[in-house]
Amino acid sequence: MKALLWFVLGVCLLGNVCVSAMVDDGLQKVLLSVACGVGVLAAGAGLWVTRPRDRRS
Repeated sequence: MKALLWFVLGVCLLGNVCVSAMVDDGLQKVLLSVACGVGVLAAGAGLWVTRPRDRRS
């Protein structure tokens, strides 16, 4: 599960760099950047939720 989340995070980060470099300005660039951002946030949240927790209280 964590490997998949790391993979999604990396793909979305690299995808956002490629979108910024290759896609012309316009609605397509905005939508692709938003999709990459949502993927980064979702993968980051998933990694945060599945992190090992310290059981000391």
